[in-house]
Amino acid sequence: MEKDAVSAGVNNAGGLFSTAEVRILICYILSALDEAVPGQLLADTLHYEGIANCFEVNDSIAHLVKNGQLRPVNEDEDTYVITKSGKYVAETLKTTLSLTVKQRAYDAAYKMLARFKNAKETDIKISREGDKTFITCSAIDDETPFMSVKLLACDEDQALLIKEKFLSDPSKIYSAIIDMLTK
Repeated sequence: MEKDAVSAGVNNAGGLFSTAEVRILICYILSALDEAVPGQLLADTLHYEGIANCFEVNDSIAHLVKNGQLRPVNEDEDTYVITKSGKYVAETLKTTLSLTVKQRAYDAAYKMLARFKNAKETDIKISREGDKTFITCSAIDDETPFMSVKLLACDEDQALLIKEKFLSDPSKIYSAIIDMLTK
């Protein structure tokens, strides 16, 4: 395919340099995930992985919405789902992309989507009390915290690290706490 996509930040080995390929990949990812995906986070993820330029992904999402392959779901969350037309594009043209690119992109998007969901189901606050830094991590169900953990952190950097670890898999952390408390 013609190299017509913006390529800043794209890895030469396994990155996409064609606007058409970027659009096919977006359709492929949304079809494979089969749920609402945040557009900007997808663009950032594909850029971070060196697969596609974030501006190119954002432009491609807008194009796919305009042409009916994607449909916005929630404007506040910037989420999109694939339409029947988009699924057709994904299925028909998926062989134009290498298996490696599709797998890397899918894996990265899957992790990003899990983290997005985790962030919606948690509440994390970093606070200062005098010269001490605390982080409070809460699991939320219908806007009600059902479990909270408040930890003293050495500093804000450590609090941010705890936040990242918590967001990666809050259910694992809460399961471990429940197990420890009930044994």
